[in-house]
Amino acid sequence: MSPAATDAGGDLFAANLKGALLAVASSAFVGVSFIVKKKGLRRAGAVGSRAGVGGYGYLWEPLWWVGMVTMLVGETANFVAYMFAPAVLVAPLGALSIIVSAVLAHFMLNEKLQRVGVLGCILCIVGSTVIILHAPEERSPDSVEQIWQLATQPTFLCYAALAVAVSLLLMLYCAPRYGQTNIMIYVGICSVIGSLTVMSIKAVGIAIKLTIQGVNQAGYFQTWLFVTVSAICLIIQLVYLNKALDTFNTALVSPIYYAMFTTLTILASAIMFKDWSGQSASIIASETCGFLTVLAGIIVLHSTKESDQNLSPDLYASLTAPLPPKIYWHIQGNGDVGKQKEDESLPCDFITVVRQDYFV
Repeated sequence: MSPAATDAGGDLFAANLKGALLAVASSAFVGVSFIVKKKGLRRAGAVGSRAGVGGYGYLWEPLWWVGMVTMLVGETANFVAYMFAPAVLVAPLGALSIIVSAVLAHFMLNEKLQRVGVLGCILCIVGSTVIILHAPEERSPDSVEQIWQLATQPTFLCYAALAVAVSLLLMLYCAPRYGQTNIMIYVGICSVIGSLTVMSIKAVGIAIKLTIQGVNQAGYFQTWLFVTVSAICLIIQLVYLNKALDTFNTALVSPIYYAMFTTLTILASAIMFKDWSGQSASIIASETCGFLTVLAGIIVLHSTKESDQNLSPDLYASLTAPLPPKIYWHIQGNGDVGKQKEDESLPCDFITVVRQDYFV
């Protein structure tokens, strides 16, 4: 092997290592943010409409903003990680955020982590380690124009069109009808949109990296198109992730979101960036086994958790709504039974002690 090839291989390994470390740090911040935001959403829901039913009172809750800033720090680290490492490596390491959120939820939200859940955490760590050790070495494009060529491949255009169609169906039809009862609706929107977010963010990250290296990419319209797509997708993810967190148990949202998001992101990256191109069958099998191990750990964690049973103020309001007007009063006292409709007025001096009264 020539010295140039050795140096190139070393540079790619160093880039993967930087990406992996940044992804681990990102997972820690994101895991903490889930808990802090959840506490903020609970506080906001106690004094107004919950986010799960369309309320935006959490925007005035300082604790929610603390969680939001923490998440932004984590997402920034994740953003930088995509500059150095392929999505096949970075995305699965998000499983570590599930471990952080599960442990913190046990102590801070009283969402108990069972002993079997510890096994799930261990499986996530083992699977993540396997993925890191067998991650493909990705060669970064030389310009945004090259990324644009990858994004306009017929196969990726078909994937993007299908992702947008599914997201619109979930947002416009399924969410208003089933969002409050089916966790897959909100999480599905976040995951499908998230796969497109990662692709556009990776493009923006590479553009920034090239610009820092002296090759200015700001003059290409594709750069700003990727920035616009990233911003739109991030806003959609944020809105529906808040709805999911406020409606369902954090220990359910985190693993399901991870499993769907990571699977779709790996698929999108494999189509657009051809991450597995040139990889041997054994390497691909090892990466797949590592990912399946992580999923197994998530399933174990999921199986030890109970659904969140919190009721919203809006639900209590609906339970205390006035009864329908067609009500008959049955009053029994001293063996006499009287019957009267609600719209018939009782005399003001009708006060007595009865043995039984009820509605029908």
